[in-house]
Parts: sequence; structure tokens; C-alpha cells
Amino acid sequence: MFAEELIAKAEALLTTLRARKLMLTTAESCTGGLIAGVLTEIAGSSDVVERGFVTYSNEAKTELIDVPAAMIAAHGAVSREVALAMAAGALAHSRADIAVAVTGVAGPGGGTAAKPVGLVHLAAERRGRPPIHRECRFGEIGRHGIRMATIGVAFEMVDELARGS
Repeated sequence: MFAEELIAKAEALLTTLRARKLMLTTAESCTGGLIAGVLTEIAGSSDVVERGFVTYSNEAKTELIDVPAAMIAAHGAVSREVALAMAAGALAHSRADIAVAVTGVAGPGGGTAAKPVGLVHLAAERRGRPPIHRECRFGEIGRHGIRMATIGVAFEMVDELARGS
């Protein structure tokens, strides 16, 4: 289901998290659970992957991880603010040490001039530390390409927080 290269990156991330005794939660919109999916493709990942939230709709973001509806109305679901709130909400509703959240426009439709297809906001937060955010503009590389590229960036962000850099 997943490319061997992505599985290898997932295995490396799980090893890093395991060595530091850190648990991970995910809050996913445009990836629809694929970040958690690739991690749990690996046997034994349950000692690291605490839970995942698929918050594809705005209502799910609000109901499951407390992203304020007013924030979504003001900034749009695909925004820095919402990604950061998703990460914070996932941490608050889990026992994990680190949360990663993604929201974006995977396409092929749905893009606008301000928020084109390929725009993804990612946020990650480790308990007791400031969150980090990345805005990626992958362009129109196809829905699958955008989602796979997003997973790669999410893994990099989690690794950064896990290693404390």
C-alpha cells in the first residue's frame, strides 16, 4: 500500500520515538489518516502510536479536538491557525507526548487563488514546548503526490521534536 521508502522513514521515526519513550498522536484532514496508517503498517507500532484523529470536516475539527468554529470561519480550515489548534487539541485529547496535525488542499479541485491545490499547513507540538508550523506549497503534483509529500514533512517535524532540536 505504501512505498518502501516511506515505510523505511516510518520505521526510523518509530525507532526514534521508541528510544526516547515518546508517544505520538495525529490530527489529520487532507491526509485522511494516512500518517497514522503508514506508521501502523509496521508491527509493534502500538508502543509509540497512541491514537489518531481523522478530522476531515470542520465539524470534526471542532467536536473531536476543540478547534474553535470561529477560528475556522475567520481563517479557513486550511490555515496556520487551524493547524496549530489541531495539534494542540490532539495533545489535549490524548495521552501522547507529541502531536502532528495537517490540513490542506489535496485537489484536484477545491483550490482558490489564495489557497491553491497543493497548499498544506502542518503543525507539531511536544508537551511543554512551543509548537512548530510549516506551510508547504507542493503545487499540482496530484492528490496522491500531495498526500505522500505531506506525510514526509510530518515525519520530519515529529523527528525534529523528538530529538529536541
